[in-house]
Amino acid sequence: MKRTLISLSLAAMALSYPAAYAKENGGITPQMLERMKAEMDLSPSRKAVRNALSGNHIDKLASNPDAKNSFDTHFSHRVKSEGITDQHSSGRCWLFTGLNMLRSQIMAEKGMPELKLSQNYNFFFDQLEKSNLFLQSIIDLAERPMDDKTVDWLFRHPLSDGGQFTGLSDNLMKYGIVPAEIMGETFSANNTSRLSSLIALKLREYGLELRKMHAEGKGEKEISARKQAMLGEVYGMLAITLGTPPSEFTYTLRDKDGNAVSTKTYTPQQFYREFAGNDLRNNYVMLMNDPSREFYRLYEIDLDRHVYDGKNWTYINLPVEEIKKVAIESIKDSTMMYFSCDVGKFLDRDRGVLDPDNYDYASLMGVDFGMDKADRIRTYASASSHAMTLMAVDLDAEGRPVKWMVENSWGPGANDGHLIMTDRWFDEYMFRLVADRKYVPAKILDILSQKPVRLPAWDPLFAPEK
Repeated sequence: MKRTLISLSLAAMALSYPAAYAKENGGITPQMLERMKAEMDLSPSRKAVRNALSGNHIDKLASNPDAKNSFDTHFSHRVKSEGITDQHSSGRCWLFTGLNMLRSQIMAEKGMPELKLSQNYNFFFDQLEKSNLFLQSIIDLAERPMDDKTVDWLFRHPLSDGGQFTGLSDNLMKYGIVPAEIMGETFSANNTSRLSSLIALKLREYGLELRKMHAEGKGEKEISARKQAMLGEVYGMLAITLGTPPSEFTYTLRDKDGNAVSTKTYTPQQFYREFAGNDLRNNYVMLMNDPSREFYRLYEIDLDRHVYDGKNWTYINLPVEEIKKVAIESIKDSTMMYFSCDVGKFLDRDRGVLDPDNYDYASLMGVDFGMDKADRIRTYASASSHAMTLMAVDLDAEGRPVKWMVENSWGPGANDGHLIMTDRWFDEYMFRLVADRKYVPAKILDILSQKPVRLPAWDPLFAPEK
């Protein structure tokens, strides 16, 4: 009876509609609604799904028990993890990943039983440098109107707590590193959103002021002096929330038994040179898997850097199989890598496993999801969202990867804070890998000599990793 009344009601609506809206000319008509309702599957099994969904999370009902069967956590090749870190409620995964990669190398080379590096120290300068990048870019583009695409993008994105490896390398090579005990975490370091949003709000205000000064004919010297004063205010905001970065400090190096080996006073730059010494700008190569663009080409992202006088994000685009070869060689040589992916897709947090088979959304919802990786990139459906440290691979008898493991920065959890990804998930949702040049074949390194294809800052694939 209820269904008959609904049908009569829709029929009445159709009679009352103006003739212009009675046609299927782009709008949803009552006839269309009636047809959709009539075609909807109302079988007992679909009603059962509807009833279950009314009180449960979609992922809970889409969970695929078959994916959990016979899943082991053994890895044929694994770099030793030096302890899980925790970025808390901050967007600093890129910084944790880079420093975790670095500390693993330092501990191995120096025979140190323990080392923790300060993310807070480098984050302070990251936010200051990004503020300068915004302000100086606003000055550089002051002649352009506010609705210019680049000017518009800058005001939409004046500051972020996220980032990527190029920003990490510029930061560490310029400011060095300090041990965690020299500049520890604060509440705002662990919870970055409010601080970053307040600085971003101030930067937008500053940006308008600088544009006004230019429009009024103020000279370059006067505008530059005002920018420096603005940065001084940003420095103060950072100092009262994160602490003041040390210009020098005393550190005691100890052996594996805890005995003091040396005690010296360092600047952060001296500490980096003595303990790390890596030329992060030139010794490492970023490899990307973006099937929406031509492979074996060099690309550069405009304005995608953390430092105004630094290097734009530049990478080699490769088929995923080429990237796997580099990753396997590095892991076999006990070397971790900076790795980024779309971590939110098909993640089973309870098990710490990333697998496209974890959730069967198609069967639950009664529709197929047919886009491939290239289409997901083009339509903003998938992009790199999180950086971690790639440190293990499980190879079968023929040397083919079965699964991979990363050291994460979400604190303790399943697999002692590590995430495991199946090789099929790696194919679909892995995006970037940063590897030491020595593991990259010469034919791929030759691509670095190409003139890079420059992509705009607002390209769908590129956003700061958090």
